[in-house]
Amino acid sequence: MSPAPRDGWRVGLLFSRSGTTEVTETEHFNGSLLAIEEINAAGGVLGRPIVPVSRDPGSDSDTYRALARGMLSEDEIDIIFGCSMSGSRKTVLPIVERHNGLLFYPSMYEGFEYCENLAYTGATLNQTCLPLADYLLQTYGSRIAFVGSDYIYPRESNRVMRDLIEAKGGEIVAEHYLPLGAGAAEEVAVIREIDRIRPDAVFSTLVGTSAQAFYTLYDAAGIDRAACPIASLTMAEGEIARIGPEKCTGHILAASYFQTLGSEVNRRFVAAYKARFGAGATTSVWSEPAYNQVHLFARALERAGGLDTRRIAREVLGEEFEAPGGLIRVDADTRHTWLTPRIGVARGDGLFDIVWEGAGPVRPDPYLATTRFEEPSLREWA
Repeated sequence: MSPAPRDGWRVGLLFSRSGTTEVTETEHFNGSLLAIEEINAAGGVLGRPIVPVSRDPGSDSDTYRALARGMLSEDEIDIIFGCSMSGSRKTVLPIVERHNGLLFYPSMYEGFEYCENLAYTGATLNQTCLPLADYLLQTYGSRIAFVGSDYIYPRESNRVMRDLIEAKGGEIVAEHYLPLGAGAAEEVAVIREIDRIRPDAVFSTLVGTSAQAFYTLYDAAGIDRAACPIASLTMAEGEIARIGPEKCTGHILAASYFQTLGSEVNRRFVAAYKARFGAGATTSVWSEPAYNQVHLFARALERAGGLDTRRIAREVLGEEFEAPGGLIRVDADTRHTWLTPRIGVARGDGLFDIVWEGAGPVRPDPYLATTRFEEPSLREWA
């Protein structure tokens, strides 16, 4: 346990603001920073401010490892808010465990993990893929193509999505994986195949610059997005702004948060985010969970009374927070978060029309231990 220095509670922010995931991880960083500044403006925690120590791993796994080690061993930081891709989380996690640190991880991910040194505030696949599979099959048709980046999150997500679609009578008509960071040259052949076989929808687990290039090529190929949209768990408002909203209308996102949510809590969040990062900045499912987890940490820290990571890791369990995306709760059994699932369709201004949402927070099922694939998720949760 590290004592709280007089200048405040030092925490690490380990998000890439350069490299292939620059856009989305900058949003993670911004959401975290906004929450820290809000908490400090309200008096901090136990009379002390939260003091962020920021590092940029440049979307490189080896750099994540080195910077996490430096934070925990040299900078004597016990709490890290960080990582986005599953590859970076897997790289950092053994270092966090070895130093008895605590990592708050804000990304939607593939599940099948549990660690007492980690709090998961992004969505699990039962909160995203289940309703998305039903929506695609009911709205567009049964023939689905897959394309993803070649690492653990896309392969595991696609494995689960394949099981879901086939259990519900659908068919996977193509499946391709491209190197992380792949660009237009590597993606052209996949676009041509999609144009040739004409699936009813494409499920994309491409990430970062690869995803941005794919959506751009898809538009250039003239594929009818009303008949064959791209569906994703990651392509949110910030990356759509980078690509160009006019190139993304009609595409689908399954997520727990959209900027267009109409609650008063969300309106305040959006206004504060724009005031801090510029009128053109958009909130998203990248910034919102990062914002939420800092507030969850602050509440746990207040009860723990100090930076005892084991105590904070226990105190955060069961914690509830009225987040911009609605009420959330950290599940005491899984260390993952209850979230409200939603499906949005991209529109011309770069935001999303929410076409379906669950009736309330859904329990995370990271091991898919209780999830029944054949059940109709949309009707069950509506």
